[in-house]
Amino acid sequence: MTTGTSEWVGRYRGSWVRLACSLLARSIVRPRLARDLLAMVWAFRRRGWYRLPPFLPVPSREYIRWRMYTAYGDEAALPPADDVVRFAAWRRTLLRL
Repeated sequence: MTTGTSEWVGRYRGSWVRLACSLLARSIVRPRLARDLLAMVWAFRRRGWYRLPPFLPVPSREYIRWRMYTAYGDEAALPPADDVVRFAAWRRTLLRL
């Protein structure tokens, strides 16, 4: 990889913010989706999240990178919003939530 780490992290974060905004907009229209997404984020939260900044129950970067690698073959991949919505619905059905 020839680009610097800070450049890569900046592109990665910005894309995730856009994805989060897209999912938030969809959740406003579909409350059930909001519940599914919140349950999914809570299940994937990093252990001890309340001890480390940003003090939010979000997954660790390493976990997200691993998930993107196993799902898309690239640890820097950004999932389409439709994939996230389908996964959240599948998870609800599988776990009978």
